[in-house]
Order: sequence, then C-alpha cells, then structure tokens
Amino acid sequence: MTVVAIHQPQFLPWLGYFDKLDRSDVLCLLDTVQYKKNEFQNRNRIKTADGWQWLTVPVTYRFPQRIYEVGVNQTVDWQRKHLQALKTNYSKAPHFGTYIARFEEFYQQSYEMLVDVNVACIRLLMDLLGLERKVILASSLQVETDDPTLRLVKICQALDGDAYVSGKDGAKYMDLDTFHKHQLELVFQDFNHPEYPQCYGPFEPNLSVVDLLFNCGPEALPIIREASI
Repeated sequence: MTVVAIHQPQFLPWLGYFDKLDRSDVLCLLDTVQYKKNEFQNRNRIKTADGWQWLTVPVTYRFPQRIYEVGVNQTVDWQRKHLQALKTNYSKAPHFGTYIARFEEFYQQSYEMLVDVNVACIRLLMDLLGLERKVILASSLQVETDDPTLRLVKICQALDGDAYVSGKDGAKYMDLDTFHKHQLELVFQDFNHPEYPQCYGPFEPNLSVVDLLFNCGPEALPIIREASI
C-alpha cells in the first residue's frame, strides 16, 4: 500500500509535520494553492533565552499568487540573520556542533523562489532526522480542479496512492465520501506534542523541529514517533 501525505511547503516545519511525513511513503508539497500571509509558509519559531522568536523568509508577494509564484525578497539579508540567530540561541545545545555546518551550507545557497527555500529546508531536515521519503511538488502533477477534496484525491491517484494521511481535523473540511467513492483509505493523524529537554526553561511546544534536533540529536525521530498515536 502506498500512503500519501499532502501539505503546503512550510519553512523549518514543526514536529507534527514530520510525524505526518513519517506516516507516509510519499510527501506531495501543495504549492498550487494560494499563499497565505502570516502563517508558516515563510516562517517558524525557535527558542531564545527571552522566549520564542520568528525566523522569517522575506517574500515578494502579490495577492492572489499561489505558493509556487512567490519570490524571495533579495534585498534583505535574511540568511545571515537566521544563521546568527541559530548560533546565538543554540550554541550551548548538546547537538549544536553536530548539525550547524549543514545549516551553514543551507543558508549559503541562493534562492529566488520561496518554494525552493522550503523544499531545500524540508529535505535537509528529513536527512538530519533520518527520514527517507519521496518528495514531489503538486505543480509538477498536472492536477486541475478547484474542489479542495477532489484535488487531494487526484493527487493521490497521480502518485498511485492507496491511502491519504490527513491532519487530525481533516474530517471537518473534507468530503469523506469523495475518498470512499475513489477507494482511498483515510488515515487521521493524532499527534500529541512531546516534552523534551530544551535550552532555557520552561518548556515551549510547537517550535520548529530544529529545536528538537539541536537539543536531542539522534533521538529526535524516536521522540516524534513516541508521540504519534
């Protein structure tokens, strides 16, 4: 059975994103939907001694562009700022030395489009977690429909999927009968955020997975899996 996960390409995603990926065989990055400001498509949070802070990729965006059409604002030195923020806030984390060179390499690359940034960071984080999955962009699949549920079904069919991994609240916005009619099994994610050792206290949940990696290293993926129901 081939299990498909479909999700917007996010920047430095949180733990639950990789739990969904871990449950699947193929991840389709849904870059064909409208870009949404002030969500997680171009930013995520890390922990600092003063609480959490955003790491944001500056974009050039005009409504109603789709995600794959959104460019990176080349006039802002965001890569240097992000890397410095990681070094400042995680230099004392147990596994900082293990991973920081890979982030330096990531931030030294040149990116024109937001989707390129997000694909690169998702692949990097998959590699650091030890997750090997096929990743494909929805924009490469020639799927044409305005119906949100049918779009998911058609993507699964294009990827020869037998099952679809949905978020916990997927039943609230999807037409479940459409999946049944096309003989696609539904798997609902139920992820309980784990508590793990962090720099600075108290514990702050729902951060980018980079926080888990720097603090827990090779135990990061087992920690995610233990939190998965």
